[in-house]
Amino acid sequence: MSFVHLHSHTHYSLLDGAAKIKEIVQRTAELGMNALAITDHGNLFGVLEFYSEAEKAGIKPIIGMEAYIAPRERTLRKQVDGESTSYHLVLLAKNEMGFKNLIKLSSIAYLEGMYYKPRIDKKVLREHSEGLIATSACMKGEVAYKLRRGMREQAIKAAEEYLDIFGEDFYFEIQDHQIPEEAAVYPKIYELAKEMGVPIIGTNDNHYLRREDSQAHDILLCLQTGKDRDDPNRMRYGTDQLYLKSPDEMYALFRQTPEVYERTNEIAEKINLKIDFNKRHLPRFPIPKEEGEISADEYLRRLTYRGAEKKYPRMDKKVRERIEYELSVIGKMGFAGYFLITQDFINAARQKDIPVGLGRGSAAGSIVAYCLGITQVDPLRYDLLFERFLNPERITMPDIDIDFCKERRDEVIEYVKDKYGRKNVAQIITFGTMASRGVIRDVSRVLKVPIPVADRIAKLVPHEGAKPMPLEKAFKTVPELKELADSDDINMQELVRYSKTLEGIARHSSVHAAGIIITPDDITNYVPLYKNSDQEITTQWTMNWSEAIGLLKMDFLGLRNLTVIRKAEEMISERLGRRFRVDDIPLDDEKTFKLFGDGLTVGVFQFESSGMQEYLRKLKPSRIEDLIAMNALYRPGPMDMIDDFIDRKFGRKKIEYLHPKLEPILEETYGIIVYQEQVMRIASELAGFSLAEADLMRRAMGKKKKEVMEEQKKIFTEGCIKNNIDKKVAQKIAELIAKFAEYGFNKSHSAAYAIIAYQTAYLKAHFPAEFMAANLTSEVSDGDRVMTLMDECKKMGIKIKPPDVNYSQAHFVPLQDNAIAFGMEAIKNVGGSAIASIVAAREELGRPFKSLFEMLQHVDLRLVNKKVLESLIQAGAMDSLSDNRAQLFNSVEKAIDFAQEYQSRKQKNANQRSLFDLGGSGSDETMISYPELPDVPDWSTTEKLKKERELLGYYVSGHPLEPYKAVVKLFSTDISPFIEAVLGSEDGKVPENKRPPQVLRIGGQITDIRTTYDRKQQKMAFVKMEDFNRTYEIVVFSSVYPQFEALLQTDRMVLVQGRLNSDITDSVIKLIGERIFALENVPAELTESLLLQIGKEQIDEETVHRLKVNLQSSPGRQKIYFEFRPNGTKPYRFVSNALTVKLTYPLLSEIDKLIGYENIRIKVHEE
Repeated sequence: MSFVHLHSHTHYSLLDGAAKIKEIVQRTAELGMNALAITDHGNLFGVLEFYSEAEKAGIKPIIGMEAYIAPRERTLRKQVDGESTSYHLVLLAKNEMGFKNLIKLSSIAYLEGMYYKPRIDKKVLREHSEGLIATSACMKGEVAYKLRRGMREQAIKAAEEYLDIFGEDFYFEIQDHQIPEEAAVYPKIYELAKEMGVPIIGTNDNHYLRREDSQAHDILLCLQTGKDRDDPNRMRYGTDQLYLKSPDEMYALFRQTPEVYERTNEIAEKINLKIDFNKRHLPRFPIPKEEGEISADEYLRRLTYRGAEKKYPRMDKKVRERIEYELSVIGKMGFAGYFLITQDFINAARQKDIPVGLGRGSAAGSIVAYCLGITQVDPLRYDLLFERFLNPERITMPDIDIDFCKERRDEVIEYVKDKYGRKNVAQIITFGTMASRGVIRDVSRVLKVPIPVADRIAKLVPHEGAKPMPLEKAFKTVPELKELADSDDINMQELVRYSKTLEGIARHSSVHAAGIIITPDDITNYVPLYKNSDQEITTQWTMNWSEAIGLLKMDFLGLRNLTVIRKAEEMISERLGRRFRVDDIPLDDEKTFKLFGDGLTVGVFQFESSGMQEYLRKLKPSRIEDLIAMNALYRPGPMDMIDDFIDRKFGRKKIEYLHPKLEPILEETYGIIVYQEQVMRIASELAGFSLAEADLMRRAMGKKKKEVMEEQKKIFTEGCIKNNIDKKVAQKIAELIAKFAEYGFNKSHSAAYAIIAYQTAYLKAHFPAEFMAANLTSEVSDGDRVMTLMDECKKMGIKIKPPDVNYSQAHFVPLQDNAIAFGMEAIKNVGGSAIASIVAAREELGRPFKSLFEMLQHVDLRLVNKKVLESLIQAGAMDSLSDNRAQLFNSVEKAIDFAQEYQSRKQKNANQRSLFDLGGSGSDETMISYPELPDVPDWSTTEKLKKERELLGYYVSGHPLEPYKAVVKLFSTDISPFIEAVLGSEDGKVPENKRPPQVLRIGGQITDIRTTYDRKQQKMAFVKMEDFNRTYEIVVFSSVYPQFEALLQTDRMVLVQGRLNSDITDSVIKLIGERIFALENVPAELTESLLLQIGKEQIDEETVHRLKVNLQSSPGRQKIYFEFRPNGTKPYRFVSNALTVKLTYPLLSEIDKLIGYENIRIKVHEE
């Protein structure tokens, strides 16, 4: 007789189980067992995945959990004398009722019983015991715990309680992991079982698959507890027996009592659970009473036609037919309620003036969605297809993702909770796993592999598409990793072995960024809930499994650009004195298209990368369709077609169609297939497919399986032949479609996002200050991004004024003189209430504050306290009150004392005029005698900038690198195109023309240095450096460290020459430093020759004379080339044979002042 494992942990026992679901099922099958239970600690995270995998493998799935039982009430959060904080109890679902009760119990444990562990108590266990089998669990079970401590009577009492709750479905459990404590206690369990008549089962407490995985599992425990492996006081299991054993191994353990082995089958036979993945659990939409007793289908019809009357005032046959067709499909598929729910919360958001996106994904292809206000893109106007969204031939839940203003998204979620009941709505869980690079770093930390070594090894793992290559493959195919795997170094062998074992293991849970589940009634009737350490409640099942079980999933996404648009609209409305909304702007504005055509798209949604700007300058978009196409084309794969697309637009390449029927379908995109919808149209018009069949063909081809592709091409060709299309032509078109299927993009999504992009570009073109202020406000927490936007403002002629208590608001705001006032919310330690008090006092005064003392007279000193004031001063926000920040800083306490006395006397003498009660404004105010500011020297420029940076995260009034700007700009490598190409790529691949040179030079300021020692105990360093726009991390290995140690000092200005250290995954660029120069020495040390470009604006006698004098003042060996461009004529160039120089830093600075660094070109001496 076979054996059934009834006590098994998967990796969903987070950082305690080392077995992935698919692997434990496969291993069970390999060992010849036909049933398996999983019993993760307190949760049901993996049960649906397990059920599905087990069914596929022919294994009977037994769903369970190892529950934590509180010694008293589950809500009692303190230690009880003589008791554990919780006891283990294994619960197995016999049937559907048992499964429902497991869901309830696990939810209650997380929501009500959390005390170190998610606990339930016996009261709630009794209420939800139906359909459950319980076993006394391991050494941490209540019976074993009390027997081990000589508390026999209490152990009997506990067993009696469980017997009373579960009756004949309660079993004692024994295990043999070769642990002395087990050997001591289990004879007592046998004795007790005999005395009480309780049956015993034998189990193994499985935490990993094979015996050799025990050390890898031990690494997991170290990660869970944050300990090193060699920590003598850390948690450990002290056995290598917690693996999935074969039936023979289990029989050998219990050969003296074979009945405990055989009884596992008895339990498996009791299990009769079937999970139905075909049910749908859609919430009921409450139809307003005034509509009468009508069905959801009829109410949907009414709302659709009401909306259609507004969207299509002259409703023609085409509109009616499309509406009727969509309504019939929605009705047959049973999704009327889904559409009603969606339109309800979207329209509720609009009524609350919460910005909502125009549409996302394929939903924009539905005219019903458009008429209901779910989307704002006319599917008829842009030829968007309903079947791309909802296919009657492929019954799946509709998927409408909705963008909301990022700042107000939570308000919409609150509305949904209030509408459908807070117990019926939850956000969705997601799990972070130990991916190949991450697991190497994790395991290295436990094994105490030096950080730089671990980092270097992790970075050797290449990408496959968007994800790192699996380790099994990487260690076979990457030479350096293969060498590591074959190394004699024991530490490296362990790192390789354990990393491969633990790769893909769930590491932690988090809240899905957008997903929401809505159920017809209490959500715990359908899905278990989880509460994390931040008290956020989510489902225990991920998005895909929640949908698989038939639950309604909605995606509520926060889109920053909607927030930017709304903030800009509010500022524009204030300036114009009337309501302004982008919904009302024309879609054919010349100024907007000129902005696109000039590539001036920094800050423009989806169109701001340097690569996109380059293509826009070539394309010169002239209609919204051009933007839709560019949005679809600027992606890996189809990007190769952009030049062809542009050439066809301007007639440089002839537009040819393989068949006349293709012209109306592809005319909009100049004969190129760009959209998935075009593939569907081609299949429909040429091969006679219905649009639903065409969508199935598109999906099949998109899977890139050769045999599927060939089959679909054959079906398409046959369809074309039936429609009298030549076979060879049909085959060519089929090949074209097959090629495109790999890259095709959803036009519905592209159209909606292109219109949002157009709206942001319109704002930038017509209301630049408001638009950039809104952008800066939305990015205030991202220093690099703020610097980029500030640089763009400078190019646009918009001045950014530092934060100031006399004109700033909380957010960035436009000022009268084409300027933007820095928002005070950007200053650390300055909260919204303090800012509100300052602004209110300023407005009440009706003029700017004249001094620190005057300002403090009028603000709420409970809000504007010492810390706030010091932060404002250091950030430069009080420079209008004194040009000496040190004076202000040293006056804060005196000023607060003065203001407190003033406010106190004013309060006491409300009806009596005195020196301290002068009304807050008017001429009497001038009678107040303010204290003098102390006579102290101001801080240096360097100190001021440093404090600004600490308080704001970036420099505003200046930049430490400013004196070296010409050196940085002329000698640094511009890698912006490469960075943007990588970050914009899904597979990490970069076009040849975007790749940086092998040797890079980056100039900047050192902001942080961390020294350490490598494996040979040689000193090395990790250096952080910043230039005007970006942060860099540089590793200086021991081989070069001694040579440049003197230059490696915080705040030092240097130029680093080196190579890229790793793939770019964020805004921080990592380099390996090979040479380092002091910035002031760079021009002299690295210049081979220089070219000076002199235009007509510089050709005057004085400039030429001063240039000559400066060049002659620094003789050397570097050649000078001159390029003259008088009056816009063709430039001519010559080399000065008589004049050679040594380009020192002072000389470069003088040349910069005369002609600007933009007109200097340097040829660097390459060693």
